[in-house]
Amino acid sequence: MPAVVTLQPPGRPVRVLVLLAHPDRGHSRVNAHLQHHLSRRFAEPTAALEVVLRDLYSLYPDFAIDVEAEQQALARADLIVWQHPLQWYSMPALMKLWLDEVLTHGWAYGHGGHALAGKDLWLVLSTGGSEAAYQPQGYNRHFFDAFLSPYEQTAALCGLRFLPPLVLHGAHAIDTTALEAHAEVYAQRLASWPDWPEIADLPDCPACDTPAQDRPSARGSQP
Repeated sequence: MPAVVTLQPPGRPVRVLVLLAHPDRGHSRVNAHLQHHLSRRFAEPTAALEVVLRDLYSLYPDFAIDVEAEQQALARADLIVWQHPLQWYSMPALMKLWLDEVLTHGWAYGHGGHALAGKDLWLVLSTGGSEAAYQPQGYNRHFFDAFLSPYEQTAALCGLRFLPPLVLHGAHAIDTTALEAHAEVYAQRLASWPDWPEIADLPDCPACDTPAQDRPSARGSQP
């Protein structure tokens, strides 16, 4: 499958950008299935939706990210989706590099950095561990929400509204029927955004202004 797939029905669609980050998608069961399902689901011409799927590991096998192309894709989107497996309680390495290089000061956040303000961010995550593993009594020692704070604050700093994530636990053990049902929920949620009952009263993104003294005075300098 191409690294970038655009599925655009007639008319002015809602624009969704799905950023898929899986280091070994050829051996992926869940994330590859979700990607294929979206491609099938939104090929239908009746959906007023444009879905752009960008497979980061296919686009950037050398980790040399085209920042301008990524920023253009983000600027065009109404809803931004980060889809990836949870690895060591965080995102895969290329996804983290993508954040470091694409969400730049003065563009995504900070003085003059309002390119993403007012958009929505939705996480679509999968875990190898079961839901029971993400309990105080489980081997991960915390509820799953405890691992989402960096995502939520990244969204807030960029002026993105952080939507309730879609999480699939126990990815290694899920059967085909359950996986297909999960994929259809994913597709239905995209098709119905932003008309989700649970986000009708979701507050706007909190203001997170970056003080000038917290940024380097010279371009390229680092803490």
